[in-house]
Amino acid sequence: MSLLNLETIANFENFVRTPVLTVVHFAADWAEQCKQVTEVLKELIKLPEVQASGTKAAVCDAEKLSEISLQYKIDSVPTVILFRNGIQVDRVDGADAAQISSKVKSHSSNKAASGDIAPAPQKLEDRLKALINRHNVMIFMKGNREQPRCGFSKTLIQIMNGTGVEYDTFDILGDEEVRQGLKVYSDWPTYPQLYVKGELIGGLDIIKELLANGELDATLKP
Repeated sequence: MSLLNLETIANFENFVRTPVLTVVHFAADWAEQCKQVTEVLKELIKLPEVQASGTKAAVCDAEKLSEISLQYKIDSVPTVILFRNGIQVDRVDGADAAQISSKVKSHSSNKAASGDIAPAPQKLEDRLKALINRHNVMIFMKGNREQPRCGFSKTLIQIMNGTGVEYDTFDILGDEEVRQGLKVYSDWPTYPQLYVKGELIGGLDIIKELLANGELDATLKP
């Protein structure tokens, strides 16, 4: 059984705007892990208890439907978001088959699943400040400058390498405490994030805008 492909914004909006649980896998052709998640979802929607609930699943190309990806803060693939009545009820970032299975089964049976981010404790705040100020230009990303692990991070690194500016990177995939805590600390929910002298500049869209306006060099060298 293949999953429905959501190829337009209208397709997406119509798919999620139903009272039954709908599961959308934000994917990219270049990401091997996305194929694994698609297979997990195919098996999940075959389960009798999931079928009985009317739960449906589909795949959305995160890069082709970038407007939707931005709206739902997709900063890496694979990401799976669960909807009901057009409202996001849960999500799983990454190829965590066990978590995807658990949340789909739970929401299919109308059980609540909580994914709230706890406030960053004081000790974590001190650590985040130290990391942000580790270099004049710091990038928090999926992977590192030699091996970006999502398309958004890869694009940002390409832009930065083109500037000739020295910078350092931090792989948030290797530290869940930093990954979640920095979202709260900086009030910026997606990655990558770029900082200059301890100040948040923004994510990929902001950097692209600065580049297009000819303001990036001045921003990176205050």
